[in-house]
Amino acid sequence: MANPDIERLLEARTIAVVGLSSNPAKPSYRVSHYMKSQGYRVIPVNPNETEVLGEKAYPDLESIPEEVDVVDIFRRSEHVAGIVDAAIRKGVKGIWTQLGVVDQEAARHAREVGLTVVMNRCMEVEHIARHLG
Repeated sequence: MANPDIERLLEARTIAVVGLSSNPAKPSYRVSHYMKSQGYRVIPVNPNETEVLGEKAYPDLESIPEEVDVVDIFRRSEHVAGIVDAAIRKGVKGIWTQLGVVDQEAARHAREVGLTVVMNRCMEVEHIARHLG
């Protein structure tokens, strides 16, 4: 049975990827490259990058001048709470954390204010599974 939270977030079109690296060997790059190839708008968020995948990189969520649907987090778990707070201020619809990235308290807080949360899952894997299933 399909997970409704995953389905909801995969319907989004604009993904801000926090921790997106320009290094093609990094999971953040590979997943973002795949999602962009599937028609998603990918916005890099990384203060150490100026451009990734042909897109201007922003130092933080607050610096992005456009609306964002989902924030995909490729940072260590201890950074999730601050990113969730920034995402709530930004007005996003959902939070997605990649495999191994877990902060249950931040997830609870995000859900309390109405965000959809998918935690400890890979967006690329879930997108592929959705289209194979």
